[in-house]
Amino acid sequence: MTPHTTSPSPALAPSNATVDSAGEHALVERIAARARLSGPHVLVGIGDDAAVTRPERGAVEVTTTDSLVEHVHFRRDWTPLAAVGHKALAVNLSDLAAMGAVPRSTFLSLILPADLTVTDFDALVGGFLDLATASRVSLIGGNISRSPGPLIVDVTAVGSVRQRRVLRRVGARAGHELYVTGTLGAAAAGLAMFEAGRRRGNGDPAVDACVDRYERPDARWRVASVIARTGAAAAAIDLSDGLADAARRLAEAAGLGVIVEAGAVPVDPGARVWAEAAGGDALALAVEGGEDYELAFAVAPRQRRKFLAAARRGGHVPVTRVGRFVAEPGAWLERDDGRRNELAAGFVHF
Repeated sequence: MTPHTTSPSPALAPSNATVDSAGEHALVERIAARARLSGPHVLVGIGDDAAVTRPERGAVEVTTTDSLVEHVHFRRDWTPLAAVGHKALAVNLSDLAAMGAVPRSTFLSLILPADLTVTDFDALVGGFLDLATASRVSLIGGNISRSPGPLIVDVTAVGSVRQRRVLRRVGARAGHELYVTGTLGAAAAGLAMFEAGRRRGNGDPAVDACVDRYERPDARWRVASVIARTGAAAAAIDLSDGLADAARRLAEAAGLGVIVEAGAVPVDPGARVWAEAAGGDALALAVEGGEDYELAFAVAPRQRRKFLAAARRGGHVPVTRVGRFVAEPGAWLERDDGRRNELAAGFVHF
């Protein structure tokens, strides 16, 4: 992401222009003018052919990448582009959180339809940079390219963690407990509301809260980094594709089985209200629905108190025990009366 020094000032580019008429160099300058946050680890940021950073002493770097594709992950007629920019970074911060890493740097690549307005471009970048600033993450590079079709936002994020404190999916043992952060099902309910034709601002707080969770997830990297530093969790994963998917993946990585206890799942209040009104299943939204971007942890019983204390220090994020790992392979949803059903699969693209 290299700005052209002879391009017009970003402030002079008309906001009602399209990105095609504004030109690539002017767009890069608009980003560079707003991406002022940089840490001492950034030696070379936006403005050269590549970024140069200094690794954190005594730590390893964790790198992740993810993309949001129009008509697959979002629709512009549903979601404001500022929220798309926020979410594009949040989903990457969530992956870093699942590894116990503190985010440091990020790269933003935009594949833009030619008729996208500069106003929409600014909103997209603004949403991204607002979250980057709040998370103290430096935008240090990226790319801009033309798309013949959908808008695509591609992000790479880099964090750091002590090598012995890296959280992985491998690590659960039979008898370990399964915990999740926050409440579940709100994002799935928000998406269901959009699909049913409901929109925010209709006076229903439950609708607005679920739509907010769908559009602007909160990456839990702060609490995860504290938990990782204490060594209180044996394994972790983020809930991008739902609790059912996360529980299965943690169990399969360890060659174990897992039981999710239906009565313990922290169903989001807004998701419950929506399900009751729509005749749906709130528990299914919480177990099978994705995009809450909460975290799941495997915790040994002897580490329970340390884990709960770490969660409190990490911002008082609520954590709930929702199940347990067992020696017998498989994944089950256990009802309060002891009946078990096979745990549903989570979301997959193919």
